[in-house]
Amino acid sequence: MPKIIDHDQRRQDIVDVTWQLIVEGGIEAATMREIASRAGFANGALKHYFPGKDAIIAGAYERSLNRIRDRVRIRLEGKRGIEALELEMRYTLPIGEDDATAARVLLSFWERCAFSTEIEHDYGEHLTSWKASYMRYLREGREDGDIITPVPDAQLVDEIVLMNIGATVLSVVNPEHLDPAILEAQVADFVARLRVGA
Repeated sequence: MPKIIDHDQRRQDIVDVTWQLIVEGGIEAATMREIASRAGFANGALKHYFPGKDAIIAGAYERSLNRIRDRVRIRLEGKRGIEALELEMRYTLPIGEDDATAARVLLSFWERCAFSTEIEHDYGEHLTSWKASYMRYLREGREDGDIITPVPDAQLVDEIVLMNIGATVLSVVNPEHLDPAILEAQVADFVARLRVGA
């Protein structure tokens, strides 16, 4: 009787191995040969599960995003407006050790975006969705009367995204210059400015 292969589990194993390789040594460490070796495959066998390296890297990136999303989703349950916005800002910033690990994968993914239109497209879709969440929180906050700043919502969302991406990069390339207390203060200051009408 032929052995039944769980393709979804194999794909997940490949993604997990790739994620770990990136955490250990960056994108350069995640060669197809090393991914196959660590996952227990012959070098050419990966093509049965992924069309190429970009698809595997995208899977590792999605794994990091899912970890962040799961953590945020629990905290946001039943929340809206300015409260939801503040919580999402705090829990997507790279403050803890788990966040630093995810940040290394994200930074490797962004590097790959510069050379792959397919990955760049995937990241663009994620960014659009992420910004839409913040736009919704801002709209709700204005409806609730908690947000009165005249600064346009699109500008506020760009500020949030740039703060997050900047902190993510710094957490990988120069973590000694990233102070979690300052990050927390920046979030508190940002939220306070939303309540100011001038």
